[in-house]
Amino acid sequence: MSSADLLAARRRTMGHGTLFYKEPIHIVEGNGVWLYDDTGRRYMDCYNNVPCVGHCHPHVVSAMHQQAGLLNTHSRYLSKVVVDYSERLLALHDDPLTTLQMVCSGTEAIELALRLARTFTKGTGIICSNATYHGNSHETFRMTVGPFEPEFRRVSFPDSYRPLEPDLSDDALCDRYLQEIERAIAGFEADGVPFAGMLFCSIFANEGLPRVPAGYMQKAAKLVRNAGGVVIFDEVQAGFCRTGTWWGYQIMDCAPDIAAMGKPMGAGYPTGGVAARADILDTFFRRSGYFNTMAATPLQAAVANAVLDVIENENLQSQVTKVGLHLKNKLAALVEQFEQVGDVRGHGLFLAIDWVTDKESRTPDRDGAKAIVERLKKAGYLISNAGAHGNVLKVRPPLVFNQAHADEFFTAFETALSQSAN
Repeated sequence: MSSADLLAARRRTMGHGTLFYKEPIHIVEGNGVWLYDDTGRRYMDCYNNVPCVGHCHPHVVSAMHQQAGLLNTHSRYLSKVVVDYSERLLALHDDPLTTLQMVCSGTEAIELALRLARTFTKGTGIICSNATYHGNSHETFRMTVGPFEPEFRRVSFPDSYRPLEPDLSDDALCDRYLQEIERAIAGFEADGVPFAGMLFCSIFANEGLPRVPAGYMQKAAKLVRNAGGVVIFDEVQAGFCRTGTWWGYQIMDCAPDIAAMGKPMGAGYPTGGVAARADILDTFFRRSGYFNTMAATPLQAAVANAVLDVIENENLQSQVTKVGLHLKNKLAALVEQFEQVGDVRGHGLFLAIDWVTDKESRTPDRDGAKAIVERLKKAGYLISNAGAHGNVLKVRPPLVFNQAHADEFFTAFETALSQSAN
């Protein structure tokens, strides 16, 4: 079947859902950082954080096969596999995150995190970013497209590159963004909406990995807690060593009260989780309850445990830091060479190139960013565009991406930029 015929069949049976690229790729196989289409053509995957330890890692596949051949059932029985994994994962988190509830996706993790916060505080009001994305359920999608009020109030995400006000010092800019949080808290009180807390991606991934003013996250968390709310960080994209630290909140030096995890947790097997303070989870189970047929199963835990094995045994955290910095430095040199490369930023193997019309105005150029994505795809390298304005080139390869891969990608990227300049 040709790709055109497959696309037509998909649309007949599945509707017109989102696909990447003007001419979608028919991917049939994956291995490490490589993807292969139906013609055998190879693509370097510089986008997918779902198979975080590489496509089809043999250790993960083996653990899945072994546990599936032994036992898989729901979570209402005792399972040492699940308890051992929970203890191991929580040991990687900072205090006070000492309890875990597993789910099946990032969306479910955020939904549960909201329920925990609202049950614990007896409030409903949640502060979130004005350019966020936390999932595709009704409640999580409200933070993206609305209706926002009365339960949600959106604040401007912190950004030193494209700030709310120009010519402010870093401290003054930080205070300017914090004022929006203060107004949101006051607004909830004025409208009689009990305050529950704040939900941010710990590194503002969907916002475009902005340069966050120093101290912003700690000060925002203090405002929220002083008002009786709890702090929720979305670690779906930032977690599992993506940034070179285990969790994005460690980059921000601010431990949350609740952390939501997803995509990379099971390297493609549907897995997610919520780590929380013990008093928050205990309160939730006293006042409410939670059961998920496909979560906290032996198979889910075995696969997720294998992911941790690979990260630790292959020393991927250290590799992410080293390779990420190497690639970031090479990309940063392009700021001086190309007028459209406005800024290069990010952490570990999650890098962002802010594509602009010109450096002086810093006007986002979404169409130009999309053109670069298409040009790289034709050359055999897969990235995407994202961010609040859709102009940020997102480089987020599997964690097994090494320095040779980084150098190869950089050469292809520089070539694509040179072609766009001609």
